[in-house]
Amino acid sequence: MERAAYRIIDANFNRAREAIRVVEDYCRFGLNSGPLSKRAKELRHELSAAVGELDTGRLLSSRDTAGDVGAGKTADKQLVRDNLSDCFTAGCKRLTEALRALAEVAQSQNPSVAAAIEKLRYTAYALEKDIVLFGAPAEKWKAVRLYIVVTSNLPVEVISLAHKCVVGGADCIQLRAKAIEDGRLFALATEFVKICKDAGVLGVINDRVDVAVAAGADGVHLGQTDLPVEHARRLQLAPLVIGKSTHSLKQLRAACDERPAYVGLGPVFATATKPGAPAVGLEYVRQATRILAGTGIGHECRRQSDCGVFCGERISRSGSGLPGTQAENHRFRERLAAISLLLFP
Repeated sequence: MERAAYRIIDANFNRAREAIRVVEDYCRFGLNSGPLSKRAKELRHELSAAVGELDTGRLLSSRDTAGDVGAGKTADKQLVRDNLSDCFTAGCKRLTEALRALAEVAQSQNPSVAAAIEKLRYTAYALEKDIVLFGAPAEKWKAVRLYIVVTSNLPVEVISLAHKCVVGGADCIQLRAKAIEDGRLFALATEFVKICKDAGVLGVINDRVDVAVAAGADGVHLGQTDLPVEHARRLQLAPLVIGKSTHSLKQLRAACDERPAYVGLGPVFATATKPGAPAVGLEYVRQATRILAGTGIGHECRRQSDCGVFCGERISRSGSGLPGTQAENHRFRERLAAISLLLFP
């Protein structure tokens, strides 16, 4: 039976390492997230170190692929994967199952190794959660090219502008209404979110995590004086697309540590919607894009409506005081499609 124990350990060690590799590559190539990819890689090496405390020679000599009665057998839909996210999910489940089996059987051979593997199982659970909380919103954000901020405290105007933005081709719309009392804001946000969902457009609420969650919004945009991203995540019922405003490199680096889905850069130019905020300029945008490279965090830049400069992957426009015509937004989309992704020298 001892040989059988080593066969089980060997099989599940291989299964776990292969699963971690899938998770690691999903973070690396799917989410483009260096920090999450690094955590998966560290988990893989920690597992190898733990199992390395066993007699690896016996592990290999116990392997009997040709005589494995379960080799080659599959269950219905076992290998059905519709997208990369499905591959990640399957990899995570396979990983934790293999770690549990490893810990159970290793207990009969080396209790200290079993204890180390058991700790890694909980590390894997935490990693899976963090990837989902970051990955699901990041996947939604990838499709955003035209992001319009509707700034108004008049519910009728907000709803009118939201409809125009939807028809005009917006991918994401943010409701920014800072002077409305809570009850009216919730009612407005609920109607705003419905418009966005019916059109397949991301609906984001400015500042108020509670209102975003209660209204069923896709996301929330946080300022420097709002709740930290981590605390906002504790309030969410499902992964939110969380954005964070930044106005300096110091704020940007701090925001990267919080792991939002995207960061706001700006205002790049002077804007009437933020009269007290100095323009950060294009140099900040250039420096920011270099810092964000490899983090998996997206970014959006504010630009004044009469300025012809495009500043990054996502363009944010204020809906306040703008005609909001379909033709205007379509022209924006055409120009965005033409540049697709602007790389700063």
